[in-house]
Amino acid sequence: QVQLVESGGGLVQAGGSLRLSCAASGRTFSSKTMGWFRQAPGKEREFVATITWTGSTTYNADSVKGRFTISRDNAKNTVYLQMNSLKPEDTAVYYCAADPGVGNIYRDRSYSYWGQGTQVTVSS
Repeated sequence: QVQLVESGGGLVQAGGSLRLSCAASGRTFSSKTMGWFRQAPGKEREFVATITWTGSTTYNADSVKGRFTISRDNAKNTVYLQMNSLKPEDTAVYYCAADPGVGNIYRDRSYSYWGQGTQVTVSS
């Protein structure tokens, strides 16, 4: 069992930065692929980034490439999302997710565990 708690969201001006954190509980955290998704009002939840359990491989959505970086610290049971050059269209609730198993890492339905979400609002 893995429990996830996100933090670090807030209100920021366009061009600014935020770092989201996702603290995980559970002994198997370090063996799980972790991901970030987001959901804007009136839209479906969409993939943002994912990182393998070793941290050696990451995948990012085209919309955030070059601006967002996913990382993890297994000693702290925490995964991060560094968000730079934020745009108003990045405004959404951001969710941390764990363990897609053998499913498609880009699809939210593949992930077994979810946090409660943290709001990110980017003003123009």
